[in-house]
Amino acid sequence: MKCVMVMFDSLNRHMLAPYGCDWTHAPNFARLARRTVTFDTSYICSMPCMPARRDLHTGRPNFLHRGWGPIEPFDDSMPQMLSKAGIYTHLATDHYHYWEDGGATYHNRYDSCELFRGQEGDSFIGQVADPVIPPTLNGKGRRPDWVNRMHIRAESQYPQTQTFAAGLEFIQRNHSQDRWFLQIECFDPHEPFCSPRKYKDRYAKHYDEYDGPLFDWPAYREVTETPEQVEHARHEYASLLSMCDDKLGDVLDAFDEHDLWKDTMLVVWTDHGFLLGEHNAWAKNWPPLYEQIAHTPLFIWDPRCGHAGERRKALVQPAIDLAPTLLRFFGLEPTPDMQGHDLSTVLADDSPVRDAALFGYHASRMNVTDGRYVYLRSPVVREGCITEYTLTPTTMRGFKPLRQFAELECVPGFSFSKGCRLMRLGSPEARAIKDNPREGTLLFDLESDPKQEHPLDDPAREHQMIDHMTRLMRQYEAPAEQYVRMGLESA
Repeated sequence: MKCVMVMFDSLNRHMLAPYGCDWTHAPNFARLARRTVTFDTSYICSMPCMPARRDLHTGRPNFLHRGWGPIEPFDDSMPQMLSKAGIYTHLATDHYHYWEDGGATYHNRYDSCELFRGQEGDSFIGQVADPVIPPTLNGKGRRPDWVNRMHIRAESQYPQTQTFAAGLEFIQRNHSQDRWFLQIECFDPHEPFCSPRKYKDRYAKHYDEYDGPLFDWPAYREVTETPEQVEHARHEYASLLSMCDDKLGDVLDAFDEHDLWKDTMLVVWTDHGFLLGEHNAWAKNWPPLYEQIAHTPLFIWDPRCGHAGERRKALVQPAIDLAPTLLRFFGLEPTPDMQGHDLSTVLADDSPVRDAALFGYHASRMNVTDGRYVYLRSPVVREGCITEYTLTPTTMRGFKPLRQFAELECVPGFSFSKGCRLMRLGSPEARAIKDNPREGTLLFDLESDPKQEHPLDDPAREHQMIDHMTRLMRQYEAPAEQYVRMGLESA
């Protein structure tokens, strides 16, 4: 048995034809849906990038105990478990956060890995002279991004292209071998939405009519741009999505060429979505976790059951469900610390595996859904109860500030920390912006209000969602201060 996982970053469900979009050019996602099971009720767990990847490795939520950071010494890593059991594991990726301080322990859990430089503001080309930056509305354009763009002269040089090419080379070398796991992990269609001209030509009408400045990297804030500029950013995203679709098609071609469908699982998923002006907001992190961010695409082919071209309604969370699913696919048992669910029964007959899903960022809102209702609860206490539990005290690109270590406590850990005492650090991290007009607790009925335009005032339903939330927090061993922060009863 073998498995290929294709993981995108910031892939929007609502921009794909299998989920109802009728204007983006992504025929291979439609082709994918014909060859796999399409999941209709798939939600995120920990946000954003590296917290979701710790979920993937460990099969349990990251966000209740700490923010962005590496795999911990006590963590069970699904790829490493596969490797120790004799299943060869390989990672091909251009997700540059893996080679920063806050993500540097993940890629070493695989038997081998290939890392391709140049996404976003990845500083890897040494150039003293300032790059030429065209007229642009980009609110986050870092100097390294424009240096990188200057040195990309052909599609073959794009990090995404190199990543998929490496994955396809692995398949070509090893398709006749057994017991391997390949993870092709692409940073795209994450911003900046940079793609070759041929993909923009698929949206020629827009580009023929638009005469404004370049805008392919929205800042994380409210929309202040004109409707024409917003539409331009959406088309830049769509162009990059079309590039992702082409590379996905190459993977599907490889499955056809080598008849991998008979013994190879295929998983295509993403860590989260991205707001493209909906709710008058860009991106993620600061707004509530609306459906465009939290409700994600998921496609799985499992050769054991052989279901294709079908849909599943059961509520799933691939970030934590894929570890137990893949372990069992290869004949291994999940560890007791894993809180996700094996999705084989959902694939077989849509049997439910959970009645609610908890998701969120560390130090921000707490969120829960039962698949129909979504409850986005805002903190009631914002100071003095935001802490992190860790043995690897890093941020995204460096170490925790020294001032945080001045009040460090060494405390007993949790059941999943395997007897280790942990550092408890006060965290200055608080993504719930005090002056954000969207701040506040929100409850939505997705059946009657799929665009989340009309929050409910329904105390009975809110109480039911709080019950789901607190039950899952207890199950996941949320620290006591999380209940204080959210104004919830801990027992």
